[in-house]
Amino acid sequence: MGLTSTDRARTLQRLHARIRACTKCVAAGYLERARPVVAGSIRDRIAIVGQAPGAVELTTGQPFSGRSGAELRRWLAQAGIDEDHLPYRTAITKCFPGKSPTGGGDRRPSPTEVALCRPWLDQELALLRPRVILLLGGLAIDRFWGKVPLESAVGNVRRVDGVTYIPLPHPSGASRWLNDPAHRELLTRGLAHVRRAARALDRQASGRTMRAPRRTSAALPLSVARPKSADGRR
Repeated sequence: MGLTSTDRARTLQRLHARIRACTKCVAAGYLERARPVVAGSIRDRIAIVGQAPGAVELTTGQPFSGRSGAELRRWLAQAGIDEDHLPYRTAITKCFPGKSPTGGGDRRPSPTEVALCRPWLDQELALLRPRVILLLGGLAIDRFWGKVPLESAVGNVRRVDGVTYIPLPHPSGASRWLNDPAHRELLTRGLAHVRRAARALDRQASGRTMRAPRRTSAALPLSVARPKSADGRR
């Protein structure tokens, strides 16, 4: 007999506790200290998989709580998912990796760090069984979609074994990918996929509504906070 939803919720709580106690990357010499970050409920049917927590998340202990998180919330709102029903939030690696030595944002976790953290993500998704997974940025796309250029993935959707995968760019202000109008159009297409997937889940839902009330307008304008270019202009 399978686990009840209550059993699964308790199991997820225990898994989160084990993740937060993990020090594998410290023992391997990649981090000075570990503070894994993860958040969400067993009732979440959408999961967001990012790259790694940032410096703000190191302080708050909550995923996507810095500027990237604010931008992500704007994207989700435009896809019809409100602040009160944020999806499950996790990442390819669970600890802040530190700043990039080149000064261009946060350091990209190494393949070894990704491998050390992979079992945690595997266990999360196996327990959660999300119907939709949003892949934020290159590392998440590489893992679940394949190693392709960002513009080849964003704007598309893929369904595998009953799970809908939707690639999106990372909302980091350090990324200049969204400076290109063609890339912003791909983001618009990607968020349209998110909206359709969320509506489909709503139609199937027997419990609480996870999306904001439907607005009267047929489409919402996409507002993207673009990073500064090299000369300081947006």
